Amino acid sequence: MNIVVPIKQVPETSQVKINEETGTIIREGVENIINPLDLYAIELAIQLREDYGGSITVISMGPPKAETALREAIAMGADQAMLISGREFAGSDTWVTAYSLAALIRKIQPYDLIITGERATDGDTGQVGPGIASFLDLPLSTYTRKIESINDRHIIIQRLIEEGYETLKLPLPALLTVVKEIAYPRLPTLKGKQKARIIDIPIYSGKDIGVEEKDLGLKGSPTRVVKIYRPQVTRKGTILQVKDEKTLEESVNQLISFLEEKKIISF
Repeated sequence: MNIVVPIKQVPETSQVKINEETGTIIREGVENIINPLDLYAIELAIQLREDYGGSITVISMGPPKAETALREAIAMGADQAMLISGREFAGSDTWVTAYSLAALIRKIQPYDLIITGERATDGDTGQVGPGIASFLDLPLSTYTRKIESINDRHIIIQRLIEEGYETLKLPLPALLTVVKEIAYPRLPTLKGKQKARIIDIPIYSGKDIGVEEKDLGLKGSPTRVVKIYRPQVTRKGTILQVKDEKTLEESVNQLISFLEEKKIISF
């Protein structure tokens, strides 16, 4: 079973910063990690390979330093990794990201399954996985929590919905976005770290994956962040100080008047 796992390198959650002029995330000078929710996708892929054989290819799109996240995935147990990178991708929204990753996946066929995390913790949209499925015309299961069975032609899964759980039978190849219930991510092994240190990770440009520059980056992104601003939280209040019986009575009367004015109580 050949599995593709798209992953993303994201800023440490506590260090996410936004460029208020461009509406894009500031990634320079910020500590980056592999998207925590992608770890569950990697772990599921490893478990499936252990049970059914095959190989795992992790892919990503981002600046050259995103290679660090790919090497971490290799250290966990993935077989190979590929990176899409170049200035032409700067400022890409989720549509362009899904479009570009789908173009790369077409180049690495055949594959049986694509597994992604539910969402990335920086953008928090959950759109890239379904976007890839759309561009590749694949059956899709979002919020997948359990794989009940799988064979050469079909996979039966259980997914989360608002009312509880839903069971789907999908023809292969298919794409799954997974939630935390799917698996518990393992730690990288020493052997995995040694492999990750020396493995060659090819880097693909827009031209390499067969997409035109006009369809990439900010130019190709239909999403536009119109405005970003920091909300000003202002609170006005009155402090009632009670020092004796007289001020106690005055404070109670003021409080009752306030509650009546706001129509919280009535007499």
